Amino acid sequence: MIPLEQIRSARERIAGRVVRTPLVRLALDSPATIYLKLENLQPIGSFKLRGALNAIAQLPSTELEAGVITASAGNMGQGVAWAARELGIPCAVVVPEGAAETKLAAIERLGGRIVKVPYERWWQAIVESSFAELDGVFVHPVYDDQVMAGNGTIGLEILEDLPQADAVLIPFGGGGLSVGIASALKALRPEAQVYAIEPETGAPLTASLAAGEPRKIDYEPSFVDGSGSPAVLPRMWELAHGLLDGAAAVPIAETAAAVRLLAERARVVAEGAGALSLAAALAGHGGTGSVVCVVSGGNIDSSKLATILAGGTP
Repeated sequence: MIPLEQIRSARERIAGRVVRTPLVRLALDSPATIYLKLENLQPIGSFKLRGALNAIAQLPSTELEAGVITASAGNMGQGVAWAARELGIPCAVVVPEGAAETKLAAIERLGGRIVKVPYERWWQAIVESSFAELDGVFVHPVYDDQVMAGNGTIGLEILEDLPQADAVLIPFGGGGLSVGIASALKALRPEAQVYAIEPETGAPLTASLAAGEPRKIDYEPSFVDGSGSPAVLPRMWELAHGLLDGAAAVPIAETAAAVRLLAERARVVAEGAGALSLAAALAGHGGTGSVVCVVSGGNIDSSKLATILAGGTP
């Protein structure tokens, strides 16, 4: 669990540099009263800016001379590139082959250097928290406590806007978003239920919680590129299984339907991972009270969005 004071300090540190995103009610005939926490409205289209800024702002200047590195499917790469641009230092982002072109183009616009590697090598960099082929400080997209503290500021904002929140549903990729938000929520409103949501094609946390121990699963890449993996990182398992109230896996077709519903009903553009929480809420995973769905990002390739809006699943 990330200490509440660390999260509050992060909020002060990143204030004025990130958007305090709105919490809006979704007008929908549903057993639950659904609210959307719109992190897709951040300058980079994703919550990742919060953690990246908070972590990099605290690194000694002597360590930053060679620049920063991260491993990312796209959104954390944008966050780190944004922070690096502010500091005038180099940034390299290790991405898996097949990463969304929309996200890669955004990283390059922000001045980040892209290094494409096979998925297995990318996952190794995340597990080992390093990429020896490049010089610079490795900013872990998940493990870093300061990254998670930055993510936790979302939890503070949710409770300010909806003190009576009954449940919060959070997309689960590496776990840093879930752990950060849950740390804030459990410190201030322990009765609120916090659930991690994964795509069915890659739901290691759901499988691990059901088994009571870490489990590897057969992972299939999908258009939900910001979530899903073959395994839960060891430290994230230690944090998540004692902090979260549960997890759920959502079918890919239902996730696409949630992307479509957000666009048509709320005029919100969400990427696959950003729509997971709404798909889960519509399936009843958050219960029937006041349910907050974290829309984690909106960086979706236009061709995939067009397919979804036309009624298909990429």
